[in-house]
Amino acid sequence: MRKLKFHEKKIIRKTNFLEWKREGGHRENLITTRYHMGGRDDYKKYSGLCRMVQKLTNVMKQMDPTDPFRIQMTDLLLEKLYNMGVIPTRKSLALTDRLSVSSFCRYFINHFAGVGYRLYWFT
Repeated sequence: MRKLKFHEKKIIRKTNFLEWKREGGHRENLITTRYHMGGRDDYKKYSGLCRMVQKLTNVMKQMDPTDPFRIQMTDLLLEKLYNMGVIPTRKSLALTDRLSVSSFCRYFINHFAGVGYRLYWFT
């Protein structure tokens, strides 16, 4: 790659390459800078995790509330998320509707800060 000229450097200096306008980059950029994420890939993985939990919750909500399988799976899911520190209590499935990327980031920062772990087990 050739060396950039002065006016090209000046333009690039004012450009934010972390903001993706078409994909709701404002929120994404805010979270990646707040939690010092390695890049956009980490945000996408956390977002996918949130989506999977919300889909599972929606499927369980459509089941009969007295179904023993639903009760067991609800307890397991809430217990897992509570033990991870993603949700504050184990009371109801309504807590998983408000699940966000920030809640997972807070968990990973609290438990793996300084160790250098990322989402290698989710890939």
